[in-house]
Amino acid sequence: MMELSRKAMMFYGCEHSDLKPTNGELAFVGSLGGLYRLLLGCWRRETCAPRLQDKWSESNSTCGQCSITSFLVQDIFGGEVYGVPNGDGSFHCFNKVGDAVFDLTSEQFDHPIEYRLDIPQKREAHFAKAEKKSRYDALKGALIRMGRRRSGLDSSLGLL
Repeated sequence: MMELSRKAMMFYGCEHSDLKPTNGELAFVGSLGGLYRLLLGCWRRETCAPRLQDKWSESNSTCGQCSITSFLVQDIFGGEVYGVPNGDGSFHCFNKVGDAVFDLTSEQFDHPIEYRLDIPQKREAHFAKAEKKSRYDALKGALIRMGRRRSGLDSSLGLL
């Protein structure tokens, strides 16, 4: 298996990988590319949307992670979350920060996505679903734990 830190960044908008965080608490990610690499170790079947869990795999780890990832990106980098209609009443979420438009979970698709900035997504609407808020909390918690481990903080300090 390829080491996660060496996986090529192929997400839509990866040319913005050097974007810097605006949230000091989560600044340990370093950059958008740094966040992506950390998330490769955090995305799990349990954080995948329930309707897509049968399609999730380690080789397709971005599957079903779009909304919780997009709102986590918003927490770290600011900006807006937008959605592309999936045709079943749901939306595929992505981010816009300044002039940068990107989708950390685009690799789950085998077809091009038309990224339009006309359907903003609201955190309150998405997190009205308890399961989605729980998946978001799990992903954010995993990211923070991974960041602390990489920083060398010891779990005996009660930080993990």
